[in-house]
Amino acid sequence: MRDGTGEFRPVADVLGYLAGSWRVEREVKDLASGAAGRFTGTTVFSPLEDGGDGLLHQESGMFDWQGTPRPAERTLWFLPGERPGTAAVRFADGRPFHDLDLTTGRHVADHPCVADLYRGEFTVRDADHWRTVWRVGGPAKDLVLTTDYARVRIAAPASRPRSPRDRP
Repeated sequence: MRDGTGEFRPVADVLGYLAGSWRVEREVKDLASGAAGRFTGTTVFSPLEDGGDGLLHQESGMFDWQGTPRPAERTLWFLPGERPGTAAVRFADGRPFHDLDLTTGRHVADHPCVADLYRGEFTVRDADHWRTVWRVGGPAKDLVLTTDYARVRIAAPASRPRSPRDRP
């Protein structure tokens, strides 16, 4: 995803950019069988409960696989990376998942999982939209997972209408 100039939108601080709530839509395609599914839900990046640096990533929603919907959720940790503005992504049990550097607006990360390889491409379109595309290949899997994120903006509360008695 590119901005109006044809470039990806650079992000100086990935943790600052991700903080907050995001609407999530994910398409899952099994290239071997032709099966398809869709996840819709939310992802919330909130401060870690222990007050440490980083964000807790909590995703929840409904996953519909070939017409069968079921609840789905996952939890990840996004911790400060080795360089300023980057992140080290961990599974909920603390195992490493991948690094994340959006300083150019685009990042490619690999995650070997047993005999399969997960290759993720992260792209930033603007302040409120980003995308991941995971290509999963190996003897057990041949998948493409495309996820679009849109920031959830909380509207400011409407001001109370003024009463005629409020006038000077």
